[in-house]
Amino acid sequence: MQAQNYMRPQIIKIIESTKWAAGLSLKEIETLSLYVHVYKADKDTVIVREGRREAYLCLLVEGQVSIMKEGARAEKKRIGGSGAGYTFGEMSLIDGEPRSASVVADEPSTLVVLTGEGFSRLSLEVPRLAFKVLMKISKLISQRLRQTSGALVEHIGG
Repeated sequence: MQAQNYMRPQIIKIIESTKWAAGLSLKEIETLSLYVHVYKADKDTVIVREGRREAYLCLLVEGQVSIMKEGARAEKKRIGGSGAGYTFGEMSLIDGEPRSASVVADEPSTLVVLTGEGFSRLSLEVPRLAFKVLMKISKLISQRLRQTSGALVEHIGG
């Protein structure tokens, strides 16, 4: 991925264009813009690699990605995909554990990235905003767990 040298007003506009802006004031979005980076990923770029320990959350602003999981015989299987507005990488940002899947750009994509270091700084410097971000992440993880549980029940025939 290539870091983009966007000016702060551009980063603010990018964040405002996403669902992450919901529930945040303009002042909070302006503050959050100080802790994130914007990246561009070309088609076929591995944005997240399964098993790695880098802690960062990605908000896909433009583009399409595939979620890939390594199978029992080390073959990669596509387990999902998403487009603009999708967030991934939140689990590693929170727990620091290895990545559970890979994410590959299906087409040129733009991402807003919050690194573990950025989140730590945000937590120390603006704890109220960090709490709001953490609540957004918690809700997202909860929704995904509910979806996964539902899919598991369907798969096992319950």
